[in-house]
Amino acid sequence: MQTGLTDNDIIQLVRKGDQQAFAQLVTKYQNYVFTIILRYLPSREDAEEVAQDVFVKAYRSLGDFRGESKFSTWLYTITTTTCITFLRKNKLDVQSLDNEKVFAQADNMDGGMRANQVEQKSRVAMVNQAIKMLSPEDAQVITLFYKGEQSLDEIAQVLGQETNAVKVRLHRARQRLKEKMEKYFAQEVKDLAHY
Repeated sequence: MQTGLTDNDIIQLVRKGDQQAFAQLVTKYQNYVFTIILRYLPSREDAEEVAQDVFVKAYRSLGDFRGESKFSTWLYTITTTTCITFLRKNKLDVQSLDNEKVFAQADNMDGGMRANQVEQKSRVAMVNQAIKMLSPEDAQVITLFYKGEQSLDEIAQVLGQETNAVKVRLHRARQRLKEKMEKYFAQEVKDLAHY
């Protein structure tokens, strides 16, 4: 396996017939893709299935990648489209907010989350947990900016919005993330501040 290659170098190798080179892209981006998928699909089995589909689609469509954006931006688009297609095909059960059982389940989930806080001391796990509490729109922009390392311009391109609108959206999402961190992880945040 060759190292020190850029994504575009690897893509060129794959296009020239080196199918094994694609494994480097899979290794590099598998956590990124899986994190995005889990925003859409709570089931780990479904997420694993969709992740495989994403990389198969990316491999088959690699000839269409023009290099006008980062590979990760292009891969993000494939990932979200694949998730939405999966959700449409499976028509996941949607519950009415009027249903009292939904509120009971939400209360149980909240109680479980508080119990798990003690076990999740790592900074990454704590932040990921807080991101899951955000709306899908906030989680999306936070994930693209921090985990996907996308620029504001690249995020604007992915979302089909103006760069300034993305900047405002990211600022607001950060504020809401901070509020979640302070509300649900107050002690952990204090502990981290002492390091």
